[in-house]
Amino acid sequence: MDDKLFRQAMGRFATGVTVITTEVGENIHGMTANAFMSISMDPKLVTISIDNKATMLEKINISGSYAVNILSEQQKDISMHFAGQTKEKKEIEFGRLMDVPVIKDSLASVVCDVDRTYEVGDHTLFIGKVREIEIKDGDPLLFYCGCYGTQEKVDYAR
Repeated sequence: MDDKLFRQAMGRFATGVTVITTEVGENIHGMTANAFMSISMDPKLVTISIDNKATMLEKINISGSYAVNILSEQQKDISMHFAGQTKEKKEIEFGRLMDVPVIKDSLASVVCDVDRTYEVGDHTLFIGKVREIEIKDGDPLLFYCGCYGTQEKVDYAR
């Protein structure tokens, strides 16, 4: 099968949108990603997948920690900024959680220490041990078939 068919099939899986943040020295780095999942409750572990050619790979290896920021539907511009999809410079306002930079007003920020890494194909999986979480109310920014989207209001009442 060719790469295009594989990419199209994987794009049929609707995902949330995250920005991974880390800091090396005094420089904050961010990268838009949708390859994120929780993998364990005890201990609390999550994983992110980063292309081996991405500069973020080295940044996380140096810092040893990162935050996964789950974006709200109002934060498409932030996702596009960190995905390199905009030409204009955007000043991003960061917060801090456990001394790790986080995207302000994201639905959730999950701060992790790198527990272990696995190089798999052309990506590296970072298993992160969760240190802290901050959540806010709102609706998620979604990604499907290469496009951003939103969901209708979900009734969380049971």
